[in-house]
Amino acid sequence: MRLTTMRRAYGIGSIVALLTVMVLLEGCASEWTMREQRPLSALQWPNQPAMSRIAYVSSMNGFERGGSASSVVKNVIFGLSGDVNSDAFGVPVAVAAGQDGRLAVADSGCRCVHWYLPTERKYLRIASTGSGELKSPVSVVFDDEQRLYVSDSVAGRILVFGSDGVFLAAISASGTGSLKRPTGLAYDRKNRVLYAVDTADHQVHAFDRSGNFLFSFGERGDANGQFNFPTHIAWSPAGLLYVTDAMNFRIQIFDEQGRFRTAFGHHGDMSGDLAMPKGVAADRNGTVYVVDALFDALQLFNERGEFLLTVGSRGNEFGEFYMPSGIFIDDADRLYLCDTYNRRIQIFSITGNGAYAN
Repeated sequence: MRLTTMRRAYGIGSIVALLTVMVLLEGCASEWTMREQRPLSALQWPNQPAMSRIAYVSSMNGFERGGSASSVVKNVIFGLSGDVNSDAFGVPVAVAAGQDGRLAVADSGCRCVHWYLPTERKYLRIASTGSGELKSPVSVVFDDEQRLYVSDSVAGRILVFGSDGVFLAAISASGTGSLKRPTGLAYDRKNRVLYAVDTADHQVHAFDRSGNFLFSFGERGDANGQFNFPTHIAWSPAGLLYVTDAMNFRIQIFDEQGRFRTAFGHHGDMSGDLAMPKGVAADRNGTVYVVDALFDALQLFNERGEFLLTVGSRGNEFGEFYMPSGIFIDDADRLYLCDTYNRRIQIFSITGNGAYAN
């Protein structure tokens, strides 16, 4: 209802009274929830009657605040939609889950990080450090104390936030100088080490939880242990690092000290090939999951790098993707995938005893 129409309907006195109520009720706390959609029928890969290896859970496109009394009054007065009390994803490129179920989504379109704590139904939109706005958040990861690390790539820094979302510090240099283009992040809980990919420097840097530099590995090239614009990185339950060596069209695997173990993948346009590899993750059984943005698909490989299965194709239905990017597997074997240009996170469950347990 427009204001002029409202004046005729209620009168100025009624408007003032309603606005006063709205202000008084504004302080009433409201809870946040994930805005999710679920398919009407079960989806799995491979298709039935084969045994399910990956099952569909839901699609999440943002967070929504529960209707408080003040929001109801606003809707009555101004005819506002529910979107006023929601935070939708713009261009989600990375996602991470904490040990207590908290989620962080790096949103390069909104230049922010969406931070959600389901146990408290609490939401924060992290868009600045107090001394400056985020420019290009492209990766997120939690440590063992639920501190959040964010790669602000264009700004050349890694931002550290406390478990309550309060800014703590910034990491802007490695042992070889300033960070050039920090991108992918991974955290080793056992050794309490943060790993950060520097795409422009063709290296991976390791830091302790305080941001002190520990060591680096890699250089530009196509030999084992060398990189050509690496982007994403993941820490596996087996204690291995998986790095997306993007322009060498392969996944390289290292131990905790950055020593090369093995690699797989090559450029091509067939199943099992890599065309535009993005996010990478590995489950507790050694199955490796590689997002390919050009294929609009998630590909599964065994620990020897042998192709197993493709999940998804181009589209906007459940289990379909449009330029997907980041991926994360939590402790409950839920797989979160950033369906970037569909502006959502799709959630899957690794079923049975693991996708392809050996």
